[in-house]
Amino acid sequence: MTARIAITGAAGLVGQNLIPRLKARGYANIVALDKHPASTRALRSLHPDIRILEVDLARTDGWQDAVGASDIVVISHAQIGGIDPQAYIDNNVVATQRVIDALKPRNNAYLVGISSSAVESAASDWYVETKTQRERIYANSGLPYAILRPTLMFGPFDRKHVAWLARFMRKTPVFPIPGRGEYLRQPLYAGDFCEIVISCIERRPNRAVYNISGLEQITFIELMRLVKVITGAKAAFVNIPYGLFHVLLSLYTAFDPDPPFTTKQLEALATPDVFEVIDWPTMFGVTSTPLLAALEATFHDPTNSQIMEI
Repeated sequence: MTARIAITGAAGLVGQNLIPRLKARGYANIVALDKHPASTRALRSLHPDIRILEVDLARTDGWQDAVGASDIVVISHAQIGGIDPQAYIDNNVVATQRVIDALKPRNNAYLVGISSSAVESAASDWYVETKTQRERIYANSGLPYAILRPTLMFGPFDRKHVAWLARFMRKTPVFPIPGRGEYLRQPLYAGDFCEIVISCIERRPNRAVYNISGLEQITFIELMRLVKVITGAKAAFVNIPYGLFHVLLSLYTAFDPDPPFTTKQLEALATPDVFEVIDWPTMFGVTSTPLLAALEATFHDPTNSQIMEI
């Protein structure tokens, strides 16, 4: 394949799962951009045959020519957690606008923008606000694009969300559950999502927005029970009242400037959202992986150890 593809946030969950799938389809002209040093090193070790740039898209330069020469750009970088509001603005808004600015001379470049189901959530926080702004940037770019809004994603190479909780569960004798843990989730396997991204690259829907929800609904505590069984974790689940859990997280953030789980994420977890489910297997020609099989693939992938870190 001769198409030139740039992927931002390429050493994250989406990028790490997308790149080998693109290569398997014959795409060889790939430039990967990411600012996370350890994850970028792991990406280089796995894919020495592609161009990899370790850059902060919101602050550094020198990457614009590589992005500007691309036929297709998959924008998957994002600020997901943390307690600094400026980090969300820099990573989700400023960096995205700079990517678009680098592409403007090529008005035929195609964008696949990774957004989030959170933009349709009842929750309101820095993540939701900046992801919503990012969608406006795509819409005002003048470029052809597809926006994909996935629900909670998991898969091999995950450093956050479900995989972080699994690692914590394996390291601690007690695993706290906020409230009763009966918060409904629609987890989405990253492997399936990456197949949807490739379908967009090849079919090029224009100015299209898709809600990509996991097809199986499950409560948070049921999901954690599955993870516990699959990983062999021994931690005992302990239910902690929501209010107390919130206070404990607030105290934790006073000592850790970059906490793995914040009060904002707890509030989002407890928000009673059920997102639209479209027939994405038929729309994109993708076979859905059953939840249990996807979790097995996630935690039994031998390459995970090269990227997993807390």
